Amino acid sequence: MKYSLVILTYNEIDGVTALLDKIPMDAVDETFVVDGGSTDGTLEFFAKHNVEVVEQKSRKGRGEAFRVALERATGDVMIIYSPDGNEDPEDIKKFKKYFEEDNADLVIASRMMKGAHNEEDEQFFRMRKWANNAFNWLINLFFNKSGNYVTDSINGFRGFKTDLFRTLNQDAVGYTIEYQMTTRCMKLGKNIIEFPTNEGERIGGESYAKSIPTGIAFLKCLWNEIRIGKKFLK
Repeated sequence: MKYSLVILTYNEIDGVTALLDKIPMDAVDETFVVDGGSTDGTLEFFAKHNVEVVEQKSRKGRGEAFRVALERATGDVMIIYSPDGNEDPEDIKKFKKYFEEDNADLVIASRMMKGAHNEEDEQFFRMRKWANNAFNWLINLFFNKSGNYVTDSINGFRGFKTDLFRTLNQDAVGYTIEYQMTTRCMKLGKNIIEFPTNEGERIGGESYAKSIPTGIAFLKCLWNEIRIGKKFLK
């Protein structure tokens, strides 16, 4: 089985400067970057370090980045990594086990399950974590028939089989791409496996995912998946 590591960036010069040397590229068969139009030196940084960059030219957004990555990837599995400090690069090595030993279709690095750490865990009010868990509960309620509760349906630090991604025919443009993916995998009874991860502090600024607009987008995504059932299959 061949593995493609996809690094997603958009103005992440602080993160890539701090983390590039920590990314275990030798643990995968190929590594490339999909960039959404960085103007802060990210592209020049990767060029200096001889890391291939595929630029999004037509449409922007995280969902489109996944589809651009699919066109470039040659692996049987794509592992998605964002170098913003939240995701531990050492965890990249862990994905292979679940695909090869447990026959996983989708593997998620969970910030919510036992043994994991969420960046809000030390805070009294954990608004983002609580919101994420609400969406986790809803997706399990409506779509999960396996009996194995998925604790972090939203997290973008994940790996999945490329053929599966083609089957899912995903049309999400922004941050709902992962939620839509988890939903459709549940609908098809795919093998979803999670392992605990430690979410670190973000490097270099705030997330582009604003709470209220992103929450509304997730609700729209959930309703659409309830409405269409398995009509995404072609």
